[in-house]
Amino acid sequence: MNIPNALTLFRIALIPVFVAVFYLPFSWSFLASAVVFVLAAVTDWLDGYLARRLDQSTSFGAFLDPVADKLMVVIAIVLLVTEQKTAWFTIPALVVVGREILVSALREWMAEIGKRTSVAVSWVGKVKTFVQMLAIITLLAVDPDKGGPWLALGYILFYAAAALTLWSAVLYVRAAWGDLSDAATRPGRVN
Repeated sequence: MNIPNALTLFRIALIPVFVAVFYLPFSWSFLASAVVFVLAAVTDWLDGYLARRLDQSTSFGAFLDPVADKLMVVIAIVLLVTEQKTAWFTIPALVVVGREILVSALREWMAEIGKRTSVAVSWVGKVKTFVQMLAIITLLAVDPDKGGPWLALGYILFYAAAALTLWSAVLYVRAAWGDLSDAATRPGRVN
C-alpha cells in the first residue's frame, strides 16, 4: 500500500459519507455535499500527482483510480437526478453516464487485446472532466428549489460537459475503430 493508493481508497470511502450528507434534512446539506465532492476531486488530482512525483504508480492504482472516479461521478449524477426531477437534467445525465460505461468497456476490451494505449486519455477527456466536475460541484451546492443564477450556471456547465462527453466518446471510438471492425468480422465466443 502506498500513499496514492491510500488516497484512492479514501476517495471510495468518502462515497457513503457523500450520500449521507447529501440526504441530511438541513438547508446546508447541499453545500456540505459539494464540499465532500470537492475533497474527493482534490484527492483524485493528488493521488495522480503523488504517484508520478514519488514514482509510486502501480497496476492496482491504475485499475482502482478510474473506478473510484467513475463511482463518485456517477453516484453524484444519480443523486442530482433525484433532486432536479426534470428531463432537462436527466437527458444530459444519461449521456454522461452512458459515455462512462461505453468508454470503460472500450478501454477494458482494448487492454484485453493489448492496445490500451490506443484509447489513452486525450486533452478533450481532461477538459470534459474539469467542466463536469465544475458542473457537479455547482449543482450540488445549490438548492434546486431556490434555483437562481447558480442553478442556471450549473445547467450550462452540465450541458457543456455532456457535449464534451459526446465529443470524447466519438474520439475514443474512432481511435479504436480499426480494432473494432476487425473484431466484428472475426469469430468469437458466444455469451
